[in-house]
Amino acid sequence: MQHYRSLSGVTLDNVWMTIGSFDGVHRGHQEIVRRVVSGATQAGVPSVVFTFYPHPAVVLGKRQDPLLLTPPDVKADLLGEMGVDYVVTYPFTVETSMHTAEEFINLLHEHLGMQRLLVGEDFALGRGREGDVVRLEELGRKVGYTLEVVTPVRNGDIIVSSSQIRKHLFEGDVAQAEGLLGRRYKISGEVVHGDARGKLIGIPTANLDVPNEQAIPKTGVYVCRAYVGGKCYGAVANIGFRPTFDNGTAAPRVEAHILDFDEDLYDSILSLEFIRRLRNEMRFSSVQSLIEQIQADISSARSILDTSE
Repeated sequence: MQHYRSLSGVTLDNVWMTIGSFDGVHRGHQEIVRRVVSGATQAGVPSVVFTFYPHPAVVLGKRQDPLLLTPPDVKADLLGEMGVDYVVTYPFTVETSMHTAEEFINLLHEHLGMQRLLVGEDFALGRGREGDVVRLEELGRKVGYTLEVVTPVRNGDIIVSSSQIRKHLFEGDVAQAEGLLGRRYKISGEVVHGDARGKLIGIPTANLDVPNEQAIPKTGVYVCRAYVGGKCYGAVANIGFRPTFDNGTAAPRVEAHILDFDEDLYDSILSLEFIRRLRNEMRFSSVQSLIEQIQADISSARSILDTSE
């Protein structure tokens, strides 16, 4: 997979492609992408996913929350794992939003030679979202591509969507988020120095420097799978403000105790996959009470991990 950050210097021909934000690369996105990859492979042509960064809704002020399920590089990697040949992460600006649907389609045709375009039923492109599926079919006849509209994927009565996944994460329901994503929700960050309180109480933790734009689940204690150095471990993660020790912390911290692990992780990249939320973050009357609760959390996590695969 090749990942481009603009269309400058990109020249392809006869591609099968899809366009959208694709934040989360969830089950609905996956259905569209699978069809693109399968069709392109059968036709012997490149498959392309054209996406945007920043998220158009944030740039246009339609969404105050700038948090992403999948930052651009993570999104591109996931799409590459699905077999996509090219990912274009196009810079979205206010100026970009002023292009008409026809202007944008002409731009795509010039650089990608679009042969077939797949989109969801509610997709719209261009200024004022005037490029709906009816307009895109008209432009297809004019420019020379065919349009395929893909029915939304549902989870019961609810259409699978990035906003629904964020809602579940912010409620701490990582299992529901997993069902919509089609995989466990994962965050990654560099392991940085903390205040070493975990080590002092005999339960060392790795503190993650998570990108500011990454959506993180609700504060609390979670059972996770931790990935570092190409290996997988069980882990208990805490997201929160550590009320037993700290007061007035500006932002929640993400720290994880990795089970059966005793190595220096500083400056390593650690990834956490969320399996289940155990409890709310709590303030304890003593450090000993905190230690006893963490030990109980570790015991619960081991039982869950033993049955989670």
